[in-house]
Amino acid sequence: MARTPSNMLALGTKAPDFELFDTVSDTVLGLQQLKGEKGTVVMFICNHCPFVIHVNPEIVRLGNAYQKKGISFIAISSNDVENYPQDAPDLMTKVAKQEGYPFPYLYDASQETAKAYNAACTPDFYLFDSDLNLAYRGQLDDSRPGNGIPLTGNDLRNALDSLLNNKAIDENQKPSIGCNIKWK
Repeated sequence: MARTPSNMLALGTKAPDFELFDTVSDTVLGLQQLKGEKGTVVMFICNHCPFVIHVNPEIVRLGNAYQKKGISFIAISSNDVENYPQDAPDLMTKVAKQEGYPFPYLYDASQETAKAYNAACTPDFYLFDSDLNLAYRGQLDDSRPGNGIPLTGNDLRNALDSLLNNKAIDENQKPSIGCNIKWK
């Protein structure tokens, strides 16, 4: 399994706008209607990546806990479904239901959104403040498939708590590591 790190988009970057098909609600949704009152987490994930499968329980816990606090969560899959049919939109719908995703799971067919965010891997996490300025990007935590470290979501959770409490977010952020995005 590939171990591709995040590209680490510059902090302060404005969230690139998008409108994508949501495989959960069967509608097109955009960043402007999905953004949270206090912050927005944009995650690049996919169905088949072992790194994403590993973190699914924690991203569901985080979504359930923090959406109540004004943080929106948005999952996006940008993988090439011709060469990776297990990531097709109909299967994204099944995965979202099976995992209990409490957030939209958008399909980036053109891959333009992934390129705009400079996304490199799945999972790749971005936390934007209420003005959609990048406050955190990087890993969920130190846990990886098979490394024996418990899944806690601590890195993203600490950034979320700092944002909600108007505290500075540590700029020493570790890149996420996962499967590379499957480019066309």
